[in-house]
Amino acid sequence: MKVSYLIDTDWVVHNLNGVKRIRAKLLELEPYGIGLSIISLAELYEGVYNSRDPEVSMQCLKDLLLGMTVLEINDDICKVFGLQRGSLRRQGLLIGDLDIMIAATSIYYKIPLCTNNIEHFKRIEGLEIISA
Repeated sequence: MKVSYLIDTDWVVHNLNGVKRIRAKLLELEPYGIGLSIISLAELYEGVYNSRDPEVSMQCLKDLLLGMTVLEINDDICKVFGLQRGSLRRQGLLIGDLDIMIAATSIYYKIPLCTNNIEHFKRIEGLEIISA
């Protein structure tokens, strides 16, 4: 399936918590193809395993993943990561490595990142952001 949008971890969490504006936006974007970085998946598993009810949380995550494509990390994404992290470091604007890797995935695939974590991601040159 073609992926036209990359969903950040915060949108997945908001969707799982029933935030209506995020659910509505995901339903709007779903026909065009939604992707999730393998990095976001790792962050989501942390949440699942540390939730009040890991079994229920795991099932919710599995259900959500049925409508998404998980995008792996490759050598070219790692190159984008290195370029972006170096640039942010030189500017004194570093953000977390996981966020930079998610952004690098979005930049590599030339698709917008859907996130409400604007303060961090707006620092990354060439990253298209959609918020809701």
